[in-house]
Amino acid sequence: MSSSDGFLTSLESIQQNLFRIGGPILLVFGIISCVVNLIVFTQKNLRKSPCSIYLIAVNIANLLYITFAVLFITLEVGYGIDLATSNLFMCRFYYYISYLIDILSAFYLILASIDRVLVTSSNARTRQRSTRRLAYICVGSGTLFWMLFTSHALFLTDIEEIAPGYFSCYYRAGPYVIFMGYYLLIVKAITVPLLMIIFGIWTAKNIRKLRQRRIAPVATNTRNTAGNSEQPFHSKDRQFVLMVVVDICIYIACNSMLVVVVIYYQIAQNTGLTQINSFLNLVGAFLSQISFCTGCYAYLFISKTFRKEVKRLFFCQ
Repeated sequence: MSSSDGFLTSLESIQQNLFRIGGPILLVFGIISCVVNLIVFTQKNLRKSPCSIYLIAVNIANLLYITFAVLFITLEVGYGIDLATSNLFMCRFYYYISYLIDILSAFYLILASIDRVLVTSSNARTRQRSTRRLAYICVGSGTLFWMLFTSHALFLTDIEEIAPGYFSCYYRAGPYVIFMGYYLLIVKAITVPLLMIIFGIWTAKNIRKLRQRRIAPVATNTRNTAGNSEQPFHSKDRQFVLMVVVDICIYIACNSMLVVVVIYYQIAQNTGLTQINSFLNLVGAFLSQISFCTGCYAYLFISKTFRKEVKRLFFCQ
């Protein structure tokens, strides 16, 4: 066996063990995380906030992604059980549900970050736009849009025999492969992280302005206009800001490798070293899946309100 063959065999062993050992861990911890989050955010004292609606949507999407996408890829790479190639329906369903829920989770998180921008605004009229009604409309219409937009995977994904006796579920050859490449580059790799960063920074600037207003002395002969009336930045809103910001940080950190891989291959159009490309994509995908599974544990670490709710619900404190 040549050194290159040994190297490729090592890569295959690494990716197999990564999903064989890490996959079940992500499944267990991810499902627990999403279920706990859903129980907490649906409590009466938290679900009044529009942000809780977005976070409930995020966790429903995450739970579905873990149940389908993470399970499928864990079985395929870690245990050699490829459910996607069992029949054409499963192939197309796997790709459709994976792309749909992946983008929905990020979309809901972007909506939550926009809501935090509204809530932290110094303008009263802007703050009033953060409503539960708007949250339901945005979540509903956005879900419908992405369901339709990603429906192409239900028709343009096929099972192909890439080697004698070896089948693969993949995009239909031709223009669709190019389209999906640019979709992943523009939407997944660039637009989604960029929007999260923009709204996260915007929220931070709003909070800084609110703090400066509190510190600055107030003149006795001045009063606020209706459009800029002061409203206390409640502790619960602050906790939701922290949770959304930590979700954004986790998403960007966990998806950074996959983003780099997508950008590199789309720009370089590298068709060689197929096994190395596959290895990098799979490792990037595994790291990306961590972002769907860690929300609850991050909230417990950074949010006092979330910790109190968990103690009250599960430990009767």
